[in-house]
Parts: sequence; structure tokens; C-alpha cells
Amino acid sequence: MEAHAKTKSLELLNSSTSLYSLPDVYFRLRSVLDNPDYSMAEVVSVISTDVGLTARLLKLVNSAFYGFKSKIYSVPNAIGMIGTQQLQDMVLATSVTRTFAGISSDLMDMDDFWYNSIYCGVAARLLASRCDFFDCERLFIAGLLCDIGHLVMYQELPELSQQSIRKSRESDAALHDVEQEIFGFDYAQAGGVLTRQWKLPRILQHAIRYQLNPTGSEDYFLAAAIVHISRELTTAVEADAGTEPRDLKISPEIWELIGLSPSACDSLCEEVKAQVGEISNLIFPGNRP
Repeated sequence: MEAHAKTKSLELLNSSTSLYSLPDVYFRLRSVLDNPDYSMAEVVSVISTDVGLTARLLKLVNSAFYGFKSKIYSVPNAIGMIGTQQLQDMVLATSVTRTFAGISSDLMDMDDFWYNSIYCGVAARLLASRCDFFDCERLFIAGLLCDIGHLVMYQELPELSQQSIRKSRESDAALHDVEQEIFGFDYAQAGGVLTRQWKLPRILQHAIRYQLNPTGSEDYFLAAAIVHISRELTTAVEADAGTEPRDLKISPEIWELIGLSPSACDSLCEEVKAQVGEISNLIFPGNRP
């Protein structure tokens, strides 16, 4: 592909990300939480305006995902248990599906896409816990959104996207390498552009942008490395390939970054399987169980 065409693709990517906006409820909640003098009543008021979101919040905090011993019946109690940061991330997770609700399924089965995204998010959360990462819940969101760049590419550049998928399969080359050849950028860079446009927390921006080369992020290389491994595991499961961590195509440098060996993660896949179905139904009701 000529350099001029690649430049045009990159320009289209940068301009098209502005077309994808998160629902108002996410920005209203963020506006409230950005005020250091916010009250719990203001937070509850924002959440309560969205009946579906309220129901998912209560189901989620009462699920095995959090494992609280006592039943939680009210929004204030739910927020008190999980905290406002996790609340904001949960709203973000449910908001993203609304943003891309009308995307064409010609290139991707959207139920499969969100299921795999949740699989990656759960894997990232569990992996983060194993290496004592300070914010496991936020890594769930990073894993969940790690493939979000593909949605923009498939929507805005469908023909080139189809070409890259076909070439990757025929040549057995990594999809992101083929995307660099055809587009001049890959899905991780596209995700980085989108999350920057949305002004998401920098840890999410970097974990998504640098998931293919974690050392490229000076500040959040550990988060990016965790997402990198989780994405590789998800891809292997999706392709029905070997799913033991030692079978994944992950460099020793990446394992060294997170301070774990492949053998320390032997049961990771089983743990993910135990959670992913329930979380899928809670966050994205109606999608594949």
C-alpha cells in the first residue's frame, strides 16, 4: 500500500474517532466525580436515571465477581462497597456497547466480540491479582477494551479491514503486522486514538495503546504487559489453540515484566472460564452466555 494511502487511512482514523461518543450518563457521572466536593446523593441521582444501568450495578455487586458475603439491595450501598472508581469503570463498560450497538456484523460477530472482550478482561483481572497489581479492577476494563480499535477500523475502513483479515489468515501472519502493512497502523494504535479522544484515564489509554509493545509505555508498562498476555490467551482460546500459558507466543521479557513465570499461571484459563459467562450476562445482557 502506498504511503499516501496509508496517510489517508490514518487521517480517516483520527477524524472518525470523534464520531463515537459514549452515552451522556458516563460523562454526567464523570463530571460529578471530578468535583472534589461531590456528594453521594449526586452520584446516586446520576445512576438512578438509567434503570437498566441500576439493575446491572446491583446484579454485578451481588455476583461472584465481587464475592461479597451479604446481599446488597440499594444503589448507595452498592457504591459504598465497590467505590466510585469501580462504579465509573462499570458504567464505562456498559456504555461502550451502546456506542457500537449499530455496527455491522459483516466482518465480526458482535456477540462473539463482546464475549471475547469479557474473557480478556477477566483474564487481565485475575492475572493482575497474581502479580499483586495495585488496581486489578481497572485491568478488567483495560482487557475488556483492548480490541476496541478494531470496531472503529471495521466500521470506517471495512474493505481494507477485510483485506487484512484475509491476508493474515492466508499467510499465517499476525493480524497487527498485516494491519501495519496495509493501514500504516494497527488495532492497538486505533484503540489508543479512541481512548484518548474519550479522555479515559491514562492507565487505560496506555494499556490499550501499548498492549503489543508494553515497554513502549514508560509509566504503565506493567498494565500493558498484563493486557498483552491476556489478549494472547484470548486469541488462543478463540482459535481453539493451546491455552496453557507456556504454549502462548509471549517473550520471556514480557513474563519478566510482570514478575511471573508461565507455570505460575497454569490454572488461569480454568479460573477465567468459571467467571466469564456470568460476567457476560451481567454487563452485556442478551449476548452469548
